[in-house]
Amino acid sequence: PGEESVAELMLHHVSLVTSDVARSLAFYGEIFGLRPLSRPDFAIEGAWLACGDRQIHLVRHPAGTFRSAGVDNNDGHFAFRTDDFDEVLSRLAAYGYREDAAPDDPMFLMVKRSDPAGFSQLYILDPDRNVVEVNDAPI
Repeated sequence: PGEESVAELMLHHVSLVTSDVARSLAFYGEIFGLRPLSRPDFAIEGAWLACGDRQIHLVRHPAGTFRSAGVDNNDGHFAFRTDDFDEVLSRLAAYGYREDAAPDDPMFLMVKRSDPAGFSQLYILDPDRNVVEVNDAPI
């Protein structure tokens, strides 16, 4: 309470549950260009990926919470920021993502170019149906 100082925090990593680490590594590496980092020899399978000066941690956990529905941008998700939104859209299209896919199709691409947020946003599902946002928010 009052004017006590609070330790400064910054995001270090986002951890994503996966049923197949190799498949998720390929997805995040091929589509988003993330590169593997060295990871300690934990008892569970996983991988760490560099994302700028932050990290994405993939953890194999078949009993984890996996979404069964399609893209829902109001549900839990994380966001990548890009300085070339159209290039990301083109890349996703090359991998088969489509705005005209059915909303529950794993290849559905939700695009919001004029949103109250004030910047463009897109949403897709990764292979384990985690919602991934990409935006061109100002820094």
